[in-house]
Amino acid sequence: MPTTPQTIPAQHRADVECLWNYHNMHHEIRPVDVGIGLGSHDLGVARIATDLYHRGMYPTLVFTGANAPTTIETFPRGEAVHYREYATDHGVPAGAILIDTRATNTGQNIENTRALLAEHQIQARSVILMSRPYQQRRAYATCKKLWPDVEVICASHPLSLDDYVTSIGDTKKVMDMLVGDTQRIDKYAELGFAIPQRVPDDVRAAYNRLVDAGYTSRLV
Repeated sequence: MPTTPQTIPAQHRADVECLWNYHNMHHEIRPVDVGIGLGSHDLGVARIATDLYHRGMYPTLVFTGANAPTTIETFPRGEAVHYREYATDHGVPAGAILIDTRATNTGQNIENTRALLAEHQIQARSVILMSRPYQQRRAYATCKKLWPDVEVICASHPLSLDDYVTSIGDTKKVMDMLVGDTQRIDKYAELGFAIPQRVPDDVRAAYNRLVDAGYTSRLV
């Protein structure tokens, strides 16, 4: 049966699921001071941010993100701008939202958010960090490096792997991103951008097999 853009190749499914499960931090959601939506190609970040606001998980919501080569076509006015538009269109008061339109990487997401909160005299002792499902671990490690005294809870739009791939509409893009984020766990810790995270042997093996299979466009 031919592989469509929304179908994970059978020979790689176990490895893709291994990486997918590794990057999910499985944090329990509870009320915090601030919600932070990290810009990306995934509108699911705005969806979960909007949902958690309506569930009373935070009074203030920050969207942070400019554009990247993978997002410029989807969000031509900038990631944070489109996220804010989604949230306000779905009932989040504009006055509850702050946006940073300059960040082009996760480190800048965190640094710019801290500066924005300080500018508005909002103290954050705890945050819910919302990202793509496979960005959770890297986002957590980056935040704890740059903002060590804040309590971090990670969240993503709750979709299964297959439903997520369907929502993005491009299997190879998702697989390449998964492989790239796995590489960054070690590399960014080595460079001092993030705290170290344990990478189990089965995750390393799955990562290596997917690299060998050519899912490498998001490697650094």
